[in-house]
Amino acid sequence: MGWDQFSPQPALPQTKTVAEFFAGIGLVRLGLEKEGWTIAFANDIDEQKKEMYDAHFVDTQDHFLLKDVHHIRVKSVPSVVLATASFPCNDLSLAGARMGLSGEQSSAFWGFIRILKAMKERRPPLVLIENVPGFLTSHDGKDFKMAMTALNRLGYAVDPFIIDAARFVPQSRQRLFVIGRQNFAQEITNLHNQISAESELRPPALASFISRNPKIDWAIRSLPPPPKKRKSLEDLLEPDSATEWWGTERAEYLLNQMSLRHRKIADKMIAGKDWSYGTVFRRVRNAKSMAELRVDGTAGCLRTPRGGSGRQILFKAGKGRYQVRLLTPRECARLMGADNYRIDETTTLNQALFGFGDAVCVPVIRWIAKNYLNPLVEELGQRPQNSNGKKHSAVA
Repeated sequence: MGWDQFSPQPALPQTKTVAEFFAGIGLVRLGLEKEGWTIAFANDIDEQKKEMYDAHFVDTQDHFLLKDVHHIRVKSVPSVVLATASFPCNDLSLAGARMGLSGEQSSAFWGFIRILKAMKERRPPLVLIENVPGFLTSHDGKDFKMAMTALNRLGYAVDPFIIDAARFVPQSRQRLFVIGRQNFAQEITNLHNQISAESELRPPALASFISRNPKIDWAIRSLPPPPKKRKSLEDLLEPDSATEWWGTERAEYLLNQMSLRHRKIADKMIAGKDWSYGTVFRRVRNAKSMAELRVDGTAGCLRTPRGGSGRQILFKAGKGRYQVRLLTPRECARLMGADNYRIDETTTLNQALFGFGDAVCVPVIRWIAKNYLNPLVEELGQRPQNSNGKKHSAVA
């Protein structure tokens, strides 16, 4: 089993408390708070993200620790019901170097595991980790398998699923989530005797991974489908008067960077009787910078603006004209479901884009809390005692 697997867990506190690792600007907190959770601890290493966190939340000094996760002393972390970890995706993303969990950034996951291990009997009964879908395929699945095994060794049976933020907001943003729940050896879910893993939230690649790894302690839970998106990109845009449009020369340069296929779409938009909207990312294709246009009413995935290529561009066209500008920090906040997030006037554009581009979509977290975490907390709190005085885990 390794380490101290299946150690008894403490009784659940009455308050749904959470320790948020890799907290960034606090969007996981926002989603959980809307479903009755209370922040007890937050941690991040990025000073600029903490500045944004400070500008929105008024209680930072009570619980925020600005420190490398590898250097956190376990006694600094309070006892909580849930620990979350949206650890860096740089080494797991398809856009990165794919160094995996041994990479400089994504290896922060092991710092989180170290803390859980050191907490021993104070270990949270629930954990929630989040990362890009590339986590599943990194190093041919070896990284994901190592991560799930590490959680198993700490007594957590695991349940992975994938949610696209586009089901909640007009932004294409797929993310892989894993919920771990403390368990006992005799109570581990038998996947084949319960439900089929494949579903809308567990697409074929993920379901296949689950079935190919029966030695991992899975606790697959049946979940309802996420809601349908109700807003389009246009609904979230700021008034023209509140934005800064590019000059003619810069706008023409972007238009001329489009491929023939994308340019035809842009020209059709320009010729339209009404204004229409799309978003553009610059990408390198065949060693050449190209502008790729998306016009389905959904923005591309917000990214951190490293090198400038991660900045998402708004393309507005119609009535024989077109206009071009960057998405604003407020529009990025809305695309993350954080419509009312306070953005200080001293926050720079790049700082805001980094903050929101590295964050987790608020309504996705709220949905997970409402449909998974909250019912699970209630079930775990009602487990009957077994003959050894330990509580049995509820059937998923």
